[in-house]
Amino acid sequence: MYGFIRNDHNTVVISNRIFETLLYNLFLSDEELEDNNFSKEGQLAKNIFIQDGKLDIPLIMERFIVTYTQIFGPLKDRFKEKDGRELFLLYIKPIINGTGNYYIEAQTRDQTRTDVIIDYLGQQYIIELKIWRGPRYNQEGEQQICEYLDYFNLDTGYMLSFNFNKDKEPGVKRLNVGDKVLFEGMI
Repeated sequence: MYGFIRNDHNTVVISNRIFETLLYNLFLSDEELEDNNFSKEGQLAKNIFIQDGKLDIPLIMERFIVTYTQIFGPLKDRFKEKDGRELFLLYIKPIINGTGNYYIEAQTRDQTRTDVIIDYLGQQYIIELKIWRGPRYNQEGEQQICEYLDYFNLDTGYMLSFNFNKDKEPGVKRLNVGDKVLFEGMI
């Protein structure tokens, strides 16, 4: 009736990025109002994430991983990628608020792709959020983000994986994939 959603091959989708961002902000504001320490941590550390007018996404990912672990403990309960995306957006929203914005790229119907694109002072940052499903799936994710980087004419991309394995090594590492630089975070 109001044009917020539309039918796309019998799937409900948000009509445009403006409505999508407004709806995400509405849902995230509910979390912020519930005295959420997770969002507050992003606000408190905001100044350390901006260097020379650019976002330090690897540092943001490192602090996100540490903050998540401090507040929620190690990953124990399985969740969908959209849950990880909402937590990441809740963390990053106060960092970019007023200066930048974010939007979500289209997802597949089975929720297997959740790309976040951040625009901050004319710079774009593409962040792929995934559930860890093994090295082969991770390699496919690296190729996928390289394709996005080619599409947006960027050289650096970011991938954050939610890994439920007990023997994982959390943190952020730098990789070269072809002519692209990827920073991969593991939580």
